[in-house]
Amino acid sequence: MPIYSSYSSDSDDIVTTKSSSTTVRPRPRRLFGRQQPIRAVLGGGKVADILLWENKTVSAALLIGMTVIWFLFEVVEYNFVTLMCHLSITTMLVTFIWFKGAEFFNWNRPKIPETVLSESTFREVASTFRAKFNQILSKLLDIACGKDPGLFILAVASLYILSVIGTCFTFLNLLYLGFFCLQTLPFLYDRYEDQVDYLADKEIRRLKKMFKRFNSSVLNKIPRQPVKEN
Repeated sequence: MPIYSSYSSDSDDIVTTKSSSTTVRPRPRRLFGRQQPIRAVLGGGKVADILLWENKTVSAALLIGMTVIWFLFEVVEYNFVTLMCHLSITTMLVTFIWFKGAEFFNWNRPKIPETVLSESTFREVASTFRAKFNQILSKLLDIACGKDPGLFILAVASLYILSVIGTCFTFLNLLYLGFFCLQTLPFLYDRYEDQVDYLADKEIRRLKKMFKRFNSSVLNKIPRQPVKEN
């Protein structure tokens, strides 16, 4: 019966066996310390189907539609009101010609749906967005309380970097970039979950060690006033 021994190094945790001298990497901690699968984190249901490309038709249609909108506004420099008017005129002309052609040539008349976006789908998307927004806002408020100084510094630095990136893009470009990442990153992470978790866990450990050194050499040396008792 083989005896297992484990040790921790600065880079990885490695497990070796004495019988075969093989190296086995333990399963890395999940990204952001999550316990649930990625589908449950995304809320499940139709929203998760779209973000994980399980419903490829809807996912591709959304991505292509957003790409076309971005192209028309940023590259062609369409005005929003002008674009909506041109789209409405084109849709009405096509529908008019189709209906009149159906009367003369016995074509099948176009079936116009009564509702394009169902109420249940709209409520599900809105509910998922509300839950995620409240979760992010609650997390930011917890960080702002100063319970974890390292996480507070990381959050401030991340927001500052995001603000610098935001100055390099227009609002529509930033919105499209966010939508593109939302449509691709969950799918790629779900496919390469173990590799991403391993690399992220490795970098997080390295950052924690750097912060410990910074905390011991800088933050702990800052004089603090004694807490006054009431």
